[in-house]
Amino acid sequence: MRDVLGWRRKFGVIGPSTNTIVQPDFEMMRPPGVTNHYSRIFTPNARAISNESFMAGINVIGDNVLDAVRGVMTCEPDYLVMGMSSVTFNGGAAGADAFVAKVEKEAGVKISVGSHSSTAALKAYGGVKRIAFISPYYPVANAEVRRYFTESGFEVVRDICLQCKSWTGIAEVPPDVLREKLIELNGDGKDVDAIVQVGTNLSMVRLAAAAEMWLGKPVIAINTATYWHALRANGIMDKIPGLGRLLEEF
Repeated sequence: MRDVLGWRRKFGVIGPSTNTIVQPDFEMMRPPGVTNHYSRIFTPNARAISNESFMAGINVIGDNVLDAVRGVMTCEPDYLVMGMSSVTFNGGAAGADAFVAKVEKEAGVKISVGSHSSTAALKAYGGVKRIAFISPYYPVANAEVRRYFTESGFEVVRDICLQCKSWTGIAEVPPDVLREKLIELNGDGKDVDAIVQVGTNLSMVRLAAAAEMWLGKPVIAINTATYWHALRANGIMDKIPGLGRLLEEF
C-alpha cells in the first residue's frame, strides 16, 4: 500500500531550523503525488560576523544533521532531500561524497544534496565550462564552493559572497540586491557560461528563472537544482513551468 497523498514518493527534507525559504520553495515545486516532510536541524541563529564564526555555525549544523535524519525517517520517506548547502561543499568533491555516504548509511535511503545537484544541473544544460556563483556566505565558505566546482570540472571565473550577518538574515536579502549581483557576476557576458546561486535560505528560485531570460544563459538556484535532482532520481519527469529551464526542459 502507498501513502494516500504521497503515492508517488514521500520526501524527507532536512534543513536548518533557522531556514525559512526551503520549505515554501520545495512546496512550490512539488508535483501531485509527492509529499515533503520537513525535519529541522537544530541551529542557533548564529551571528556570522567573521569567517571564524560562520564556519563555527556551519559545524554546529553539520554535527546535528544525523539527529534530523533519524527524526524524519520515522515517517518512512522514500528519499531524502538536503535543504542546506554549505556542508555539502566542504572538503571539495571528496567531502561531498563523504557527507552523502554518512547520511545514506544512517537513513538507509538515498539523498539529493546541493553540491551534487548543482553539478548535475550544469551538465544537464550542456556546454557549460565557465561559471560564476553567488552565496550568502563568507570568503572561507566561498573558497570551499570554488574548490568543489573546480574539482568537478568547471572553471570558476568569479564569485560573490554577501556576508549575511545571521542565518535568518539570509532570507531577508531583497530581489533588487540579488538582481544587481547577478549583473555583476555576468560581467560582459562573454566569459561566463552559467551562474549558480548557493545557500538555500537565499530566495532565488523565481529570480533565477527570470534572469535566464534577460541574461540569455543558465541561472541555477540551488533549491531548484536540488529538488529537480530528487524528482529525476526517483523517475518523476514532470515538467514544471514558470520556475526556470531546468524544471521545464530537463
